[in-house]
Amino acid sequence: MFEIAEELKKLPDQPGVYIMHDSRDAIIYIGKAVSLRKRVHQYFQASHDEGIKKAQMVKQIARFEYIITDSELEALVLECNLIKEHRPKYNTMLRDDKTYPYIRVTVGEDFPRVLFSRQQKKDRSRYFGPYTSAGAVKDTIELINKLYQLRTCNRNLPKDIGKDRPCLNYHIHQCNAPCQGYISKEEYRQRVDAAVEFLNGNYAPILKSLQEKMMAASGEMQFEKAIEYRDLLNSVKQIAQKQKITHNDGEDKDIIALAADDRDAVVQVFFIRDGKLIGRDHFYVKIGNEDTKEQILTTFVKQFYSGTPFIPREIMLPEEIDDHEVLAEWLGEKRGGKVYIRIPQKGMKEKLVELAQKNAELVLSQDKEKIKREEGRTIGAMKEIAGWLDLSGLQRVEAFDISNINGFETVGSMVVYEKGKPKRSDYRKFRLRTITGPDDYASMHEVLTRRFTHGMREQEEMQEKELGEEYGSFTRFPDLIMMDGGRGQVNICLKVLEELHLNIPVCGMVKDDNHRTRGLYYNNIEIPIDRGSEGFKLITRIQDEAHRFAIEYHRSLRSKEQVHSILDDIPGIGPSRRKALMKKYQSLEAIREATAEDLADTESMNEKAAQAVYEFLHKDAVL
Repeated sequence: MFEIAEELKKLPDQPGVYIMHDSRDAIIYIGKAVSLRKRVHQYFQASHDEGIKKAQMVKQIARFEYIITDSELEALVLECNLIKEHRPKYNTMLRDDKTYPYIRVTVGEDFPRVLFSRQQKKDRSRYFGPYTSAGAVKDTIELINKLYQLRTCNRNLPKDIGKDRPCLNYHIHQCNAPCQGYISKEEYRQRVDAAVEFLNGNYAPILKSLQEKMMAASGEMQFEKAIEYRDLLNSVKQIAQKQKITHNDGEDKDIIALAADDRDAVVQVFFIRDGKLIGRDHFYVKIGNEDTKEQILTTFVKQFYSGTPFIPREIMLPEEIDDHEVLAEWLGEKRGGKVYIRIPQKGMKEKLVELAQKNAELVLSQDKEKIKREEGRTIGAMKEIAGWLDLSGLQRVEAFDISNINGFETVGSMVVYEKGKPKRSDYRKFRLRTITGPDDYASMHEVLTRRFTHGMREQEEMQEKELGEEYGSFTRFPDLIMMDGGRGQVNICLKVLEELHLNIPVCGMVKDDNHRTRGLYYNNIEIPIDRGSEGFKLITRIQDEAHRFAIEYHRSLRSKEQVHSILDDIPGIGPSRRKALMKKYQSLEAIREATAEDLADTESMNEKAAQAVYEFLHKDAVL
């Protein structure tokens, strides 16, 4: 159980990003903070007014998590990346596709330019950034062009050399007019290289020069000039801030770090996709007294990437691991391309590993018990269920339920739990095709048949195309099927599996007279379960989720049916003609009183359609 009051006490006084989850574990808000402790505390203070929208959001918060960064800038960039990845419903002000600015140096040109850009393209240019202030970027570009006397025009050089007169920048000594051939290609390139060196981080000479000029202008009482230098100085300082959350290379990477004490370890994984840090996950690892960090990391890499469908091009580790060359070769075969396992020693990559390390240490120190409890609720609960049923390797569970009201629009639901957690991307809903009336057994037979027939067909297609099971929507079969009911529902499922020649364990979730789960029906016997156990709680959650998902789908169909019009039952009358008739006559009674000729004069109607409407509304049957 996530205790918000207790977790608030653990928040660090550091910059970072906080992520709010609702009771269904959906991300509802992402924000950044200079101090995570102060900012997150504000949401839960009664005296703090965040507005109606934020108040509604706070009521829905079931838990929160956070990622620490080294600066506010990194927090801001990470916030942007995460919002674009997860699209939380309460981040409406940040849900557009606005991107942070870059400085683009067109090094592929004979006479390169320094330009402002909102996009990082795969061209021959070099990109620097992203930065958080567009104004600072524009000021810096202007400063670079002034300092190094670079061109700002769009002329095609050297093709257009000498075709037109030099522009104003040449006359005010801010450009050496390469358009006239007044500066050689080699000399101009030297100036560009110096500008690139500046953008690479050699800011000290420029900052010192601007500081001296500002003080000199101030001493000479030229305050307007001093203010100009001051603003340029501040712009360069903003540009000088380094961040490691977004990379210019646009590559996919996993950053792995480890924090361990005598008994426990936490592995932190940062996921970088297309050069952007878009998320993280941490894993609690039980270790022995003699386990080294190298051994822990080696084991983790093997186990983690054996179960994940996506392998990045690069995997960054804090230190060497055993058999890294063999592991890289194995991962390369799984990926279908080269995989590099690297231990960065300097630069941004090394800083990213350090950042992952800090987050791992924080999780280990503050969240160790919480992780243990969560694993008890999920993985531990699955192990309990597996023990009751005498099953091994229980990972994936599929649960099925049927919903109808007096036989109206019978629907089926399939929910999926993996390692004790709901996997909502694999949920499926079924609208019954062959069954009419409230026949739950026949309905369940159709649902199960459709689910596994579709899955078997997909498996054949995947084999023919030599694709993995992750590419199919029904391809993966469960380790256990859980039916909402007892003997009857279980027998229906076993019958379907026998018809399809499948061998999957099936159990029923048996309820008592108060509609509460009391046991599991398995192999023709009812197994009593401890109602205080985590396994029982997980079964209850699975049962409730299957029921909720079916009811939700059923309600959506009923709401659609409620807006059904009698005109929809007339052959030849579609949505357009129905709308036209209602627009002209306003009511069904008025349509009934109209003649066939009047109906034919309606927009989009013809004589055949008008006659069909007239005859339908004037037949003797009760309408």
